[in-house]
Amino acid sequence: MKVILLQDIKALGKKGELCDVSEGYGRNYLLPKKLAKEANAQAMNEYKNAENSKNFKIATAKAQAESYKKVLEGKTFKMTAKAGKGGKLFGSITSKQVADEIKKQYSIAVDKRKVVLERDIKEFGTYSAEVKLYTGISADIEIQVSEA
Repeated sequence: MKVILLQDIKALGKKGELCDVSEGYGRNYLLPKKLAKEANAQAMNEYKNAENSKNFKIATAKAQAESYKKVLEGKTFKMTAKAGKGGKLFGSITSKQVADEIKKQYSIAVDKRKVVLERDIKEFGTYSAEVKLYTGISADIEIQVSEA
């Protein structure tokens, strides 16, 4: 018996997946508890539409990430900070500040958790960072820190 899962079920799969289960398990457990619905013609049509929609969203997000990568790849972001004697910064340049700078210069919203710095930026100089735009798609950027 083919069913479409309405919730995640540990032994079977995730919500929205099409699964093949035994007749008794489907009729006596999954369907009465509303954990799944029978895969009839209408449900299969909805399932295919949902799959197509999901694939379209994934393709659109990948294309968007690729275009952002072309824009950001190899760019240098100039940032200023206050420092004490010896070029030591008061505090540090964080990934949030880098993400804000990317948004300010290129209007590309990047989550601060997706900006990976090689090490903490606590002195003046040039540092490299990686911006993860999508699974497997990332852009390498430079961050140049100078005195305010």
